[in-house]
Parts: sequence; structure tokens; C-alpha cells
Amino acid sequence: MAAGTAAALAFLSQESRARTGGIGGLRVPAPVTMDSFFFGCELSGHTRSFTFKVEEEDDADHFLCLLCLTEGAKDECNVVEVVARNHDHQEIAVPVANLKLSCQPMLSLDDFQLQPPVTFRLKSGSGPVRITGRHQIVTISNDVSEEEESEEEGSEEEEAELCSILPAKKQGGRP
Repeated sequence: MAAGTAAALAFLSQESRARTGGIGGLRVPAPVTMDSFFFGCELSGHTRSFTFKVEEEDDADHFLCLLCLTEGAKDECNVVEVVARNHDHQEIAVPVANLKLSCQPMLSLDDFQLQPPVTFRLKSGSGPVRITGRHQIVTISNDVSEEEESEEEGSEEEEAELCSILPAKKQGGRP
């Protein structure tokens, strides 16, 4: 019974360490931080297009969130299109909103993801149309301190000292 108890304790110890990432080369997931920043522009009869560009080494995701008519808009159709590149790197223009003050003054795009560079263009109407989006930056910290490294080495030594779990012996001749 003592051998069974020792094996059970060894198993529980290994199971506990597996959950914390200290066994079999498993690691605790690195801390992740997420930051969001708004961006926006306004299209009107004076400014009919806006090109959204980012740096080459951009680590952010970009989302188009909301298009809305702002103060001074007429009750006319305001068609906003997005000009971007498709999978063949050809330029395409896709209408994303048709806003009218009396029936649909705003449109939520539920975080429509963008791949810059993208041009927003007021194809018809005089606006003003406000375009709002957000940049989402995800940072994963891979810094491991010396303390954590020494703790990992110590736990690996402890693993070597643990008893292995053996299968139960079959007893022959049981009724």
C-alpha cells in the first residue's frame, strides 16, 4: 500500500507541475498585452478620399469599425468604398456603405479587418462621412528572468528523482 501511495503522490506532483508548465518541456504561456488605439478620417465634398498607410514593420491589426454621417449632411445617398489590393495584388474598389440621413445615418462594420494600404473614397454624395477604426497591437513578452531559469533547472532535477508510475500487476486466478 505504501508503494501505491508513493506512486499516487508522484503522479499528483507531476500533474500539478504539468498545469504550471514545469514538466516535459512545457512552458507557461508568455504574458500577452493588448493595446487598442482609434483612428479616423472624414470624407466630404472637399476631401473625397483618404489613404490609410502604415509602416513596413507594423505589428498591429487594423479594423474598420463605424461609418456615420455627421453634422451638416444632406438627405442623399452617400456611398463609401474601400480601394485595396486583392489576392492577385490587383487594385479593387468595393462599396462598404450606403448612408442616408433619413434611413441609415450610420453603419457598424463589426471590426472589418483591413490590410493597409487602403483608400477610403466617397464615391457619391457630399458627406460629411466620419470613418472610425482601431489599431490593435498584441505584444508577447518572451523575457525569462534568471530566477525563472534556475527554478526550471531545479524542477527538472526533481523530476528525475520522482518514481515512475508502473502498471498494476494482473492477478491470475481471480474468480
